[in-house]
Amino acid sequence: MPSPETIAAIATPPGIGGIGILRLSGPAALQIGEAISSSKLRKGRVQFRKLYDSDGEVLDHGVCLYFQAPHSFSGEDSVEIQAHGGPIILDMLLQRVCQLGARLARAGEFSERAFLNGKLDLTQAEAIADLIESGSRAATRAAMRSLEGRFSDQIHSLVEEIINLRAYIEAALDFAEEEIDFLQNTDISQRLQSCVDHLRKLLDQAEQGRTLQEGLSVSLAGIPNAGKSSLMNYLAGYEAAIVNEIEGTTRDVLREQLSLRGIPIRLNDTAGLRDSQDPIEQEGVRRAWEEIGKADVVIFLVDANRGFSAADQLILDRLHNDSIQLVYSKCDLLADDQPRDETALYISTLSGEGIETLIQRITGESADYNQDNQAIMARRRHVDALIRARDSVEQALEVFVETRSGELMAEDLRDAQRQLNEITGEFSTEDLLGKIFSTFCIGK
Repeated sequence: MPSPETIAAIATPPGIGGIGILRLSGPAALQIGEAISSSKLRKGRVQFRKLYDSDGEVLDHGVCLYFQAPHSFSGEDSVEIQAHGGPIILDMLLQRVCQLGARLARAGEFSERAFLNGKLDLTQAEAIADLIESGSRAATRAAMRSLEGRFSDQIHSLVEEIINLRAYIEAALDFAEEEIDFLQNTDISQRLQSCVDHLRKLLDQAEQGRTLQEGLSVSLAGIPNAGKSSLMNYLAGYEAAIVNEIEGTTRDVLREQLSLRGIPIRLNDTAGLRDSQDPIEQEGVRRAWEEIGKADVVIFLVDANRGFSAADQLILDRLHNDSIQLVYSKCDLLADDQPRDETALYISTLSGEGIETLIQRITGESADYNQDNQAIMARRRHVDALIRARDSVEQALEVFVETRSGELMAEDLRDAQRQLNEITGEFSTEDLLGKIFSTFCIGK
């Protein structure tokens, strides 16, 4: 149902620029646009106009564009005013359109209206925010695929599969008194298994997309002077951390945002892990372990020149992360005939030896997946909903194999359908919508 309110917002980032854009959407958008420009605005035309305040004084010169509903981003009557990009000018224009009847838009309200008016589904709306915030080229391309509806199309295909299964099973329940047992049809098992396989494949794609959207958290761990800060600087491309022969130079977690093979990386250089009487260093070690526990990938560094020590073994015994890479640093200091651990990777930040292999191990399948131009952008909520939908269909398959209970199978499939519809927004609560769109930019 169209909103009776007209909203307005500055759609360009804060600061000084050549052009600033003011957006209006709602039933009074055209009336307000014509009032501030003292002229008629025609749909589909770019019109240069003077923009006036309440006293008839010229505020600015700019370009006005009128989009008639439903042919606009939001699906409502919309006006965009392109003025000069000074923050004071834009603020004065915003105050003026509010005087004329608009109200300030909430974060993401333009996209929310586009969703409510059927211009986008929920995954496409979220893809807009992901496109704006993408931290790599791969993430940008994946967000555009989701915006174009590739993720939604796969969800709709799955929902159609489940609806057809539900229709057959529920029809069988209606004919329960007949001599023919429709639920003995082995084709149901194959169709359920096909649905499970489809869900697993899409879940794998969504996990990859979540990595593109959220990035990977990578923590560097090891005893003092294991080469953590040197590796941080090498990957960051500048002197992000202090490197010194004095042990315990890094006292707190140092963080860098970078992109490796198209994957956003949150790289954390942690304090050297050792027992200490220094309360500041103790706190640094505590924070280091906390960061290591949250990491997607832990690079456990050992000084190759010193070799693997008892202190290193104590750290390795405590590491429980599923993705640990044992890396020997400073391998340029090793003699040519010195034996090496074949299970570990050797690197040198001086010569660059082994760094490319390390990067490949950090990014793993996530980067490889991006190369085929099939990645889609996804979020944690999408992954969680797909997991629940997969579990429900697997439960339906188990029921079919064990009991042939049509009522239980139908309920499991209804739950799977509900989970998938939550992804695209066909089944959603106001709380969910509010939470999603509140993370968007003002003006979008």
